[in-house]
Amino acid sequence: MLLQSDIIDVRSTAAEDLDFVLAAERDGLNSRYVGKWSREQHAGALSDKDTVHLIVLNKAGERAGYVILTGLQDPNLTVCIKRIVIQAKGRGYGTRLLAMLSSWVFTYTDTHRLWLDVKDHNARAQHVYAKAGFKPEGTLRECVRTEDGFDSLMIMSILRQEYGNG
Repeated sequence: MLLQSDIIDVRSTAAEDLDFVLAAERDGLNSRYVGKWSREQHAGALSDKDTVHLIVLNKAGERAGYVILTGLQDPNLTVCIKRIVIQAKGRGYGTRLLAMLSSWVFTYTDTHRLWLDVKDHNARAQHVYAKAGFKPEGTLRECVRTEDGFDSLMIMSILRQEYGNG
């Protein structure tokens, strides 16, 4: 898969990208906000037909982040944005990536519902998702164990009929 915009390109993740992926999700600026997989889990996702694992590149061709979509074979036509990690913060890459993913999902698949979860303390990401048309559905209270206790997750989604109608 290859998606292009004026500020980023998105391509399928390759095995040689996994060191970058692992470092990005463990980076101090990201680790508080995203889940972590082992190298084996990421490697398995590369060949899983239900999953799309993608690398985000800046226009210089440098890796700027990655994203994982799951549920591509879900009989309920529900796709999950499992993880978005952007290393180069404040450049609009996450906002653009979200728009590109939503467009691809609703144009090239039969998906009815695109959803994600976001930690309830991640106001910056919640703002980006809301701006893209995602609506809050509820909160899974203290469902993720952390070193400091537990985090809650807000579930947000956008339906096919809402996409593009802002």
